Amino acid sequence: MSSLANPQFTPQPTPDLNLKIEGVTAEMTSVAPEIRFSLRIEDRHPMSIQTILLYCQIQLDAPQRGYSVHEQRQLVELFGPREQWGRSMRRMIWANTSVIVLGFTGSTIVDIRIPCSFDFNVGTTKYFAALEGGEVPVTFYFNGTVLYFDDKGGLKATTLSWDTECHFQMQVEVWREAMERHYRNFAWLCLRKDVFDKLRHYKMSHGFATFEDAVEDAIR
Repeated sequence: MSSLANPQFTPQPTPDLNLKIEGVTAEMTSVAPEIRFSLRIEDRHPMSIQTILLYCQIQLDAPQRGYSVHEQRQLVELFGPREQWGRSMRRMIWANTSVIVLGFTGSTIVDIRIPCSFDFNVGTTKYFAALEGGEVPVTFYFNGTVLYFDDKGGLKATTLSWDTECHFQMQVEVWREAMERHYRNFAWLCLRKDVFDKLRHYKMSHGFATFEDAVEDAIR
């Protein structure tokens, strides 16, 4: 009785990527409020990366942060009374975005840019505006496709799963700086059309020059 020996199979190496947020700034040259995170991508056993099509979801880890008495009052609209936060406070999705990472070997740094809204109907705007200062825990979840060259020069593809993540402590002041850059001493409020028409009629009938004057008079 004879047997056939199976040939030894040597798995081919694939990129082993480590992702880390190294810093954050308020973008000063954008036409609208934007926050820019610096993402370092490092291949633990360097291969020639051709391109990475990177998808990212950014979440605010609100339950992991402590809140002052003043902040707790400001957050009632978003999460309800403090005694309900164990049920009502959850992670908040801040943004979904994508980045095309150009070719590199070893490591590279790319920007993740997040547009910021000053619309107070948006939950994340209410959240940031309620904070006095300090830091917000942020988690980045990554997914995507990595195109790379193997040791014979062949183009290969592998994927990143959604369990690829990294964490960062973001200063609240960065968000405030982005807002101040574009909306110094202003805030946006979205109204139903019928409510806006009533406010506009009130403004015109009372001879006010601006909507601010009309609102200030109405709330006295």
